[in-house]
Amino acid sequence: MEPDHAADLLARERARVEFALEDTTSSDVGQGDRPDGLNQFETDSGLVARLRTELAAIQAAEFRLREGTYGISVISGDVIPDEHLERIPWADRKAEEPRS
Repeated sequence: MEPDHAADLLARERARVEFALEDTTSSDVGQGDRPDGLNQFETDSGLVARLRTELAAIQAAEFRLREGTYGISVISGDVIPDEHLERIPWADRKAEEPRS
């Protein structure tokens, strides 16, 4: 994948996640209960944790892009297919490689 295209994808994803984090953390967390028994705080806390994990992965991908190792699996050293990076620009391994 071309570095400029990867940088654009990562910038868009970073903006999306940062907006979602801002929107979630600035809302009235904890107000009311949901029908499934979870209160809004529990729901939002899970979402915030997921978004922060995603943001950290995007930042790591931006670092790999600057270092020239973006698109290379941290597991096998093989090239990550562009199709996979289009779907998940922050991917650090090929789809078939296990998560640790």
